[in-house]
Amino acid sequence: MNDMLSSDKMVEATRLTRTGRLTEATALLLRMLLAEPPPDMTGSTADDSGSGGRGAPSIGATNSEETDRPPSSPVGNGRAASRPLASAATSTQPHMLRRLRDLLRIGRLGSRLGLQGLVQPVPAPTPDIVPEGGKFIEARYSNAAGRRAYKLYIPSGYRGQACPLVVMLHGCTQSPDDFAAGTRMNLIAEEQTCLVVYPAQPTAANAAKCWNWFRPSDQRRGQGEPSLIAGITRQVMRQYSIDPQRVYIGGLSAGAAAAAVMGATYPDLYAAIGVHSGLACGAAKDLPSAFAAMRQGDLPASAEFADISTVQERGPAVPTIVFHGDRDNTVHPRNGNQVIAQKSTANLQKHVQHGRVPGGRAYTRTIHTDPSGRAVLEHWEIHGAGHAWSGGSPAGSYTDPRGPNAAREMLRFFLEHSNSTAAS
Repeated sequence: MNDMLSSDKMVEATRLTRTGRLTEATALLLRMLLAEPPPDMTGSTADDSGSGGRGAPSIGATNSEETDRPPSSPVGNGRAASRPLASAATSTQPHMLRRLRDLLRIGRLGSRLGLQGLVQPVPAPTPDIVPEGGKFIEARYSNAAGRRAYKLYIPSGYRGQACPLVVMLHGCTQSPDDFAAGTRMNLIAEEQTCLVVYPAQPTAANAAKCWNWFRPSDQRRGQGEPSLIAGITRQVMRQYSIDPQRVYIGGLSAGAAAAAVMGATYPDLYAAIGVHSGLACGAAKDLPSAFAAMRQGDLPASAEFADISTVQERGPAVPTIVFHGDRDNTVHPRNGNQVIAQKSTANLQKHVQHGRVPGGRAYTRTIHTDPSGRAVLEHWEIHGAGHAWSGGSPAGSYTDPRGPNAAREMLRFFLEHSNSTAAS
């Protein structure tokens, strides 16, 4: 297997990703990886994520999807490869190579292998998507970086008064409808009279509909996908009465990594961010480093990313809430720690709470409060959970109904914060 991933081919794949030629890079990796015999699919079982066999979406390091078969060596067991993926060709890391092979192979061939749950059909409208009296409309936004469709939830209580706005970024293979159904965010926003916008990543931008969080061009303010997501946010703010001090953004998996990028690049636009099963801004700069970050959860030294102008936030941290399952086999749980570690915790008091959902999962909640007692950072470590939205509905994909309600807690955290620097 190590011979298959020859160093010259890995170098070429890295070069292609760095120049934005993702399709060619993926094709090259596929040619190398598909030379291996197909993985044994017999005896495949759902992981302990409560997702009913739907599996976990890939974070989006490639134009591929995640398999719902957990790897033989779980990521969440605390073991990590000692070197980044870029050096895999010259080191013995069979577990990482197996994982890389499966990410690419099964994402493309899963339907032919009989795997279910990788790309679920969009469910019919239910109260989880559109509560009674609310509206869920589709619109589009375009700028020099491209064009994106989005869905906007307008609660029944909206009468033109200034309301909060929540931006929700879906994970790989998902759609706005699917993500809305799984998170129940519209239902919770209906209770609080919040508008919710769901930007849609098309297959033209990424074959698995992943946000390209790992590309330098998509980690900069005013460029690439950050400019599109910020543009959608501002378009909704222009067309509806939105309180500019109460605009928030959250996401799952690749969407969570993109939300972290948005918090770092647009701290003047978003009052708080939510990162569910994602990675810190600047965790990767190309395809190999993305796989390494997903597998190991080690944030590189910022010196390695000198070409990225906004790897880490400067000044006070944008209030952030993090959710991560400690048995996440797709994105190492250490990545959740890195999101918090990237923030400034000076003058913050740390509090640790332990709890359990009745009949469900236990969790550890770590809160960092400012001198006034307000929570500025929260980290929910969900014990036994995999790569799925905690407390979500089985009406959507990649959810864990047994966990604490991430959507409710995320919106609660959001509404505790306002952005005094936002333009009125």
